Amino acid sequence: MKKIFVINGGKIFAHSKGRFNKTLLELDNEFFTADRGYELKYTDINEPYNLIEEVEKFVWADVVIYHFPVWWMGLPYALKEYIDKVFTAGHRKGLYRSDGRKEANPAINYGTGGLLNGRKYMTTTSWNAPATAFTLPGEFFKQTTVDEGILFGFHRMNEFVSLEALESFHFHDVEKNNGDEEVAKHKANYLAHLSKVFKN
Repeated sequence: MKKIFVINGGKIFAHSKGRFNKTLLELDNEFFTADRGYELKYTDINEPYNLIEEVEKFVWADVVIYHFPVWWMGLPYALKEYIDKVFTAGHRKGLYRSDGRKEANPAINYGTGGLLNGRKYMTTTSWNAPATAFTLPGEFFKQTTVDEGILFGFHRMNEFVSLEALESFHFHDVEKNNGDEEVAKHKANYLAHLSKVFKN
């Protein structure tokens, strides 16, 4: 059985009700079934969690999947808090040993002390911004991709604990363009992405 750990980082706050990320979790439950050879665990950052149990989920998993909206060009504050607390609790308990450097030459090898070797992670994000904001000349994100721009630090964080990236998937124009037809397209596209990334 391949072990999948899903983190729902869709914080319920102000006008955000977290419905889209819950829809993605429903699709994960549909896709990652025992019949297909998967075991699934998940955490919802809106619910209470135990730090050691969360560390154990990272250590247990073959693949970690993060779902979150991008707020003000970054992670929702509750997801950032979750990561800060869980990763700190995971020091020398399965997530990372050190920052990787040695006293003999502290200028090199920073970020090589992770302990999650052989495990992978996948990221989905949802945006109010349309895809064209990242691709068209003169638009807001200056033709820089989500992964190379806004999520650069997030990807470095995962590599710090030795997680290897699987292909990300980003949902654009979700807040203002979220009718039934658009949501159906998002669902179909996400399931197609899972089928592509998790070839049995």
